[in-house]
Amino acid sequence: MTNKNIQIATVGGGCFWCTEAIFQELKGIEKVVSGYSGGDAPGKPTYREVCSGLTGHAEVVQITFDANMISYEEILLIFMTTHDPTTLNRQGADRGTQYRSVIYHHDETQKEIAQVVVKEVAKYFDDPVVTEISPLVVFYDAEDYHQDYYRNNTQQGYCNAVITPKLAKFRKLYAEKLK
Repeated sequence: MTNKNIQIATVGGGCFWCTEAIFQELKGIEKVVSGYSGGDAPGKPTYREVCSGLTGHAEVVQITFDANMISYEEILLIFMTTHDPTTLNRQGADRGTQYRSVIYHHDETQKEIAQVVVKEVAKYFDDPVVTEISPLVVFYDAEDYHQDYYRNNTQQGYCNAVITPKLAKFRKLYAEKLK
């Protein structure tokens, strides 16, 4: 048994239900928590407040991972290729600053890796990549009913229409990295 090298990544790429569902399927991922970050409103925001767009928070996931099994760079590459990093404050039909493409780095090393990854993947898009790279100031867990949302609601309309097809594409692209 090898020693684990537990690290944390925080990213937002539209609705956190989609991002959470993707990262829960990868080898080396210990935990994925949906939440909010990047806002300037005081105190812990609610989903309703974040959806209003008035708090400045983004819907994000905080990913706890074993860096001996999956690197931060791999996590960011998967993140950047499983959402559209070229649409400002929008993913599909979801619109607003809470749906922005963002990488919240936890230290200078993560910041440097994020800058390299974003620059590298930008070459593969016709439009400019608009993914924000910012330091993580605070992360707030989303309400309990948002956690494991896809797993608990696979028959819900949004899940069927948006997440299931996105997961199918992801599973083909990253089959060797799945649990």
